Amino acid sequence: MSASTPQDTATANVEFNQLGKPLTRTDAAGKVFGTTPFAGDYAMPQMLHLQVVRSTVASAKLLKLNTEKARALDGVVEILTADDLPNPSATPHFHEAYGEKRPMTDPPLLVSDRIRFFGEPLAVIAAETSEIAAQACALVEAEYEPVQGVYDPQEALQPGAPIVHGEDNIMVERKIRKGDVAAGFEDADLIVENTYRTPFQEHAFLEPEVGLAWVDETGVINIRTCAQDIEHFRMIADVLDLPHNRVRIRGAFVGGGFGGKEECAREIYMALMALKTGRPVRLEYSREDSFVGHGKRHPMILRYKTGVTKDGKISALDVDILADSGAYLYLSANVLLYAAVAAPGPYKVDNLKVCARAVATNNMYTSAFRGYGAMQACAAYEQQMDEVAKAVGKDPIAFRQQNYLKTGDPIATGFVPPGAIWTDQCVDRAWAALGPRVEPVEPHIKTGRGVAAYQQSYGKVSFLGDTSEAWVGVEFDGSVVVRSGVADIGGGQVSSLAQIAAEVLGVGLDDVTIYKTDSALTPLAGRTAATRTLSMTGNATKKASEAIRSRLLGRAAIEFGVKPSEVLLSKGRVLVGNAPEKSMRLGDLARLCHIDGIQASELAMHCATHADLLDSETGQGQAHPDYTYGAHAIEVSVDTETGEVRILKSIGAHDVGQCINRAAVEDQIEGGAQNGQGYALSEEMLYNEGKLMTPSLSEYLMPTSMDMTEVESIILESRSGVGPFGAKGIGEPAISAVAPAIANAITDAIGVRIFELPLTPERIVNALMDQES
Repeated sequence: MSASTPQDTATANVEFNQLGKPLTRTDAAGKVFGTTPFAGDYAMPQMLHLQVVRSTVASAKLLKLNTEKARALDGVVEILTADDLPNPSATPHFHEAYGEKRPMTDPPLLVSDRIRFFGEPLAVIAAETSEIAAQACALVEAEYEPVQGVYDPQEALQPGAPIVHGEDNIMVERKIRKGDVAAGFEDADLIVENTYRTPFQEHAFLEPEVGLAWVDETGVINIRTCAQDIEHFRMIADVLDLPHNRVRIRGAFVGGGFGGKEECAREIYMALMALKTGRPVRLEYSREDSFVGHGKRHPMILRYKTGVTKDGKISALDVDILADSGAYLYLSANVLLYAAVAAPGPYKVDNLKVCARAVATNNMYTSAFRGYGAMQACAAYEQQMDEVAKAVGKDPIAFRQQNYLKTGDPIATGFVPPGAIWTDQCVDRAWAALGPRVEPVEPHIKTGRGVAAYQQSYGKVSFLGDTSEAWVGVEFDGSVVVRSGVADIGGGQVSSLAQIAAEVLGVGLDDVTIYKTDSALTPLAGRTAATRTLSMTGNATKKASEAIRSRLLGRAAIEFGVKPSEVLLSKGRVLVGNAPEKSMRLGDLARLCHIDGIQASELAMHCATHADLLDSETGQGQAHPDYTYGAHAIEVSVDTETGEVRILKSIGAHDVGQCINRAAVEDQIEGGAQNGQGYALSEEMLYNEGKLMTPSLSEYLMPTSMDMTEVESIILESRSGVGPFGAKGIGEPAISAVAPAIANAITDAIGVRIFELPLTPERIVNALMDQES
């Protein structure tokens, strides 16, 4: 269910025909009836099947890789190792988005000498069937020389610790400095210091990584894949030492990504094998392969030291963040930046010190995941706010309201967000929606409530360039075509673009068709990540549609003998507002434009806000274009005998700026609640000296439909965002506050704080036993 709040007075009278309504998404019918083809549904005659050979140790030197027995197996066609990479030094360089290049940033595509994490790829085998390929993998013999590893980020910093990278295992450091922290603590009447821990988390998308590659009649490598970014074609071409125009990625609807499908190693394996064999090749990861084959959410240790005056004002904040980067830096520099910027949360802190470090270990490398560092920070600062409120003797909501940022206030980096900051309204609405407290029916059942708010970025500023393009055209029958390279990862990204074009051009959603995700034929839109798609590609679509609309109105004005401002586009027709007898079909107007040489189509580009790099010592500057603000409120019951937690009520309240599709926004809030609930209560990747001990969904416990309660979505619309029509992003923000809200509710129920996620039954029972003793 959903509820809304009145917009501010400046925008309350704006009316839309298509936007803000819970319209059926353009991709809904195909997915419901099973007719939508995903990447795994494609096949070609005579295609080969690929499997990846992976290391069985986490830290070693690779002395020898013997593939003779595997090559001799009947049905094996080709085996590739590191020696077969045409340009082994070329790897994806995502980290350069924030102006940094460090040695051993990216995991090697295939290991040649040094193994740094369990499951690192050693070879790729192509065979006539996937079963033969799997048999061949088991026949590959790897000879290792063990190297002492390190598996805890704190231990990795100790003198004499095994070195994974560099001189001290510190991969990257971020700093935020604002005001006078020492003076702020001197002014404090009370100082509260706690340390919070967050775990690895697996993306666990429904669709494992899968794809198909072939070389066409022109010599171009075609790759059909489930990816969050079709612009990987450039990286793939670089590794293969080919011109960029010789690699083409054809995307498909993606069965979930959450950041885990930003990587492109599997596409490189397929492309190289297709080149080598001259046959189509298919690679599909098993669930176990997927679990060890892509990066995870960064575990973090977050120490918060908060100074507060007796009247409840935060006077100083000192935050130390230690992130486990795993075996390679990869995206840690970026994730760490997001965590550092988010560290104080949506609160006004005049005296601030943040030190964030990512440390190399021999664990699986860590990467992008929904929330991207800011979520871990939120898990810490919102639990800390409850602890500080309790210490100073204030109601946790009243304490928060006293310290929230307001619209126009600068955040931690000194940047003033252009959008509204409606945190207080979101918290009030979410808390009120909990209604009467549920009374427990058994004495060993305790109930509790918690709330958490957040500040979450959406989109990226342009340090080295971030652009998105879209093409829009009106056909002679009045139908509309949109072309964009945007990858739809399940959030309705494609359907949103159709709604935007329909709104601007005065047609229905059914009148719009979208061609998407083909690096050779659709304008490039950048990756679907960082909650950037709506603000970037949505704005590009709006710009293109508005350019067409302007030309159409101009030509119609000539036809009707009126001013362009008097012409309306509505329901597929062109009308004169004060003379309804003057009208024509939109398609007829498009034909007139064609005859007169007036374009009824447009290619538009939207560029991210340009900003300089943040100051390396103070972190001051603009890190992101804007921020979404919201809150989540939770009521739980806790069985004090077993530690079992049940979510009784779950309320998400978010200022989304402007809904594009209300149903899609509700879907994001509900999905974020599920994702965050798993992070809070059950999802934990357990490792033993780097070896994953929870390698499938049987051991890695995600909440199912049986564990979820109904989620109420409260949607606020300030229409103040930098996205189209004032929209803000909601994809990542929807998850940020869920885990700390649950943690606060459990603490309220049992009277003791557990400082490490997930809050498993075992940890709850142990905490209660410690409390009694």
